[in-house]
Amino acid sequence: MVTCPLEVLKTRLQSSVATFHSSPVYVTSPVSTHTIASPNLVGLRPQSCNTLELSNMMPNRPRVSLGIYVCLRHIVETEGLRGLFKGLGPNLVGVAPSRALYFFAYANMKSKLNAILAPDTPLVHIFSALAAGFTSSTATNPIWFVKTRLQLDQKKDNSLRCRDCVRNIYQQNGLRGFYKGITASYFGMTETVIHFVIYEALKSRFLAYNNQTKSGSYTNNERKLSDFFYCMLSGAISKTCATCIAYPHEVARTRLRQEGQKYRSFFQTLILVAHEEGLQALYRGLATQFVRQIPNTAIVMFTYELVVYKLSDR
Repeated sequence: MVTCPLEVLKTRLQSSVATFHSSPVYVTSPVSTHTIASPNLVGLRPQSCNTLELSNMMPNRPRVSLGIYVCLRHIVETEGLRGLFKGLGPNLVGVAPSRALYFFAYANMKSKLNAILAPDTPLVHIFSALAAGFTSSTATNPIWFVKTRLQLDQKKDNSLRCRDCVRNIYQQNGLRGFYKGITASYFGMTETVIHFVIYEALKSRFLAYNNQTKSGSYTNNERKLSDFFYCMLSGAISKTCATCIAYPHEVARTRLRQEGQKYRSFFQTLILVAHEEGLQALYRGLATQFVRQIPNTAIVMFTYELVVYKLSDR
């Protein structure tokens, strides 16, 4: 609930339908001979300007990079406070089963592979992460599809309701419509793989270091409170690395889920976005993702490791 506004903002930035992507205009300051860029957005007021020139008259000027606060303020001014919480219902419904399936598949696959292969090797972690990503994505994709459609709705009055959104999707494309963008989610399993491989490696080293420095020995079944903070740190670092590498799949997934037939497949979407908007467009919303997702992942890994430890036979 707390991070829902950032989720809405990230989805809008990734899309091609949000008003954040209006063509910029250029503002000339009366106290300087330099020309500075200012976004052509409703609700944003230049502090000092005396002339406005359209961007197509000055095509070589750099595009404005809008800050998180500016974009959130724009949503509030055009859609009200409720605009920051669009898609919250599906988010709350989907987060519990998604996480449950995610960790269930990972832990069980890891346990089975440890009995067959050399235990706790990167190969085990890779296949376990693939199982987790595939299971979670396949089972919960309809929920996230509806959430994305609701977040991309920019109307203040008569905003799209969840029930109407589900009915419209079903009437247009049937059950298959709820799985649009699933290919991007499957390619996004690379993020899960990178995250868990780095996480397991860092966690193992951090825990060994933490216990050796305090007691001179390390037993895998022993845990101190500080160990779980190292799990938290490992989760934050691994998620940062994974997000930087695999982030373009999120942009492609959002484009595939928005209304229209312009974006048809994963690679076609990536190529089209890069061609029309530049390679930087594939990383649109990355800063917002960091602010929202990295602390979230750190807390999730801390909680997961602590709960599993408390409930297991030590």
